[in-house]
Amino acid sequence: MQLASSTRASFASQAFAKSAVTPRRQSVLRVECRSIEAGVGIYGTKAGMMTLYKNGMAFPATIIALESGNVVTQVKSEETDGYNAIQVGYQEVKESKLTKPEAGHCKKAGAPALRHVREFKVKDLPEYELGTELPIEEMFKEGDNVDVAGTSIGKGFQGGIKRWNFARGNMTHGSKSKREHGSIGPGTTPGRTFPGLKMPGHMGARRVKVRKSEILMVDVEKRAIVVKGSVPGKPGNVVEITPSKIVGVNV
Repeated sequence: MQLASSTRASFASQAFAKSAVTPRRQSVLRVECRSIEAGVGIYGTKAGMMTLYKNGMAFPATIIALESGNVVTQVKSEETDGYNAIQVGYQEVKESKLTKPEAGHCKKAGAPALRHVREFKVKDLPEYELGTELPIEEMFKEGDNVDVAGTSIGKGFQGGIKRWNFARGNMTHGSKSKREHGSIGPGTTPGRTFPGLKMPGHMGARRVKVRKSEILMVDVEKRAIVVKGSVPGKPGNVVEITPSKIVGVNV
């Protein structure tokens, strides 16, 4: 017993000495925005869809209202943060609607209390001052192509036919598989379902980006942008509008 206790004590002393000599590697947590953009973008609120008649043509169009906001709340640079980005706030609310850190962040930038804040990572940092509102009429013109991102409409739990556009089986002649999924993998070997298999599950309610949508009209007085086609989400959803990203051209 004495030998065993002395052995454990020697092992413990060696481990302590090793931990004291060997420095621990510090873990660094670094949080960045999603991906690099072709330019600084703005926030907007989807107002609805309409048919826009222009030059004898009828275009399906989406109206994006620009509510109060689109104010610069932070400027990040490679020297201070490791990457260039402009942080933009949108939708002015009461200060009591925000947490104290959020309200303090907006107040430090000289901006009102803003509900939504997002960074736009760019290659070259534009000269924007804190607390200034982005010039919409200078950033987007009629005929420009933009990328519109937002949260798609949630469809709830759906089967494979609606979610993945599967084909159904026969509805007559004693068919036992009408809308069923069918086989989901091999049998004995490997005897498991492969990850990523298209199966029933939650549909919608995820981030979607519509690329290269044409701007049909920019109304500065009414603070609205009319975009060709549809954009993600239902009326009232907040969307992000950025210049179209074309790899090899502007990114």
